[in-house]
Amino acid sequence: MATTRETDRIGSDHDAESDSGVLPALSRFRWLLGLVVPAGLVVVWHVLVATGVFAPHQLPEPLRVVGTLYAMGVSGELWGHISITLQRVFFGVLLGVSVGVVFGTVTGLYGLANDLLDPLLQSLKNIPSLAWVPLFLLWFGIGESAKVLLIALGAFFPVYLNLSTGIANVGDELIEVAEVYDLGRIESLRRVVFPAAVPSLLVGIRGGVGLAWMFVVAAELIAASQGIGFLMSDGRVLARPDIIVGSILLFAFFGNLSDLAVKGVERRVVDW
Repeated sequence: MATTRETDRIGSDHDAESDSGVLPALSRFRWLLGLVVPAGLVVVWHVLVATGVFAPHQLPEPLRVVGTLYAMGVSGELWGHISITLQRVFFGVLLGVSVGVVFGTVTGLYGLANDLLDPLLQSLKNIPSLAWVPLFLLWFGIGESAKVLLIALGAFFPVYLNLSTGIANVGDELIEVAEVYDLGRIESLRRVVFPAAVPSLLVGIRGGVGLAWMFVVAAELIAASQGIGFLMSDGRVLARPDIIVGSILLFAFFGNLSDLAVKGVERRVVDW
């Protein structure tokens, strides 16, 4: 009996070691699960076009879209549109996040500031991106300033809202700890309040980056001569659905890529 129990124990230990080796290996490939649904949608897309549910002038075949993007990439035209859009989004997000941090900090720390500013900002955040375009064109012209500021406006609101809420909701027990250690006002903010609000800030930045990609479409659909949004508008004028769909896919790809980058930073910072 002892020998049998010892054999069973050795076998269970071996199985545990095997599972511990298999599970990390499987976890490394979990990201592939995110490709299952998009791959399925591409198959459905191809079937719908091939069976005539959608005419080619309404929805082009996937391979035609890929071929169009490849040809534009080889000619160099595509990279100019991509680079200018990435540049606009980068500077717009940088400006929007910076201003959002300032307003979020002030309204989160001071109830009077929150009472004065929050109702107005809550109202402004509900205005659609396209509604801002005519006003921004009147104020800032058709140059890059109008486009970057419009994108910054989109990035501002999620950062402001999340950081303000995060600071206001810092637990009383953390404030009491700061008082026990006799930390001053500045030290309490630096070592207790702001670190506790960092997760909320990162959630806001993630939302801000997402809205920035939505606002860049509005910025580039009007008064632009370059960019992915301009490329999409140009496809509409030329009646080229392959360019339109290709532009939409580019927005989806780079938007998801930037979201993954923010999630990576969020995971590292929050763990730290």
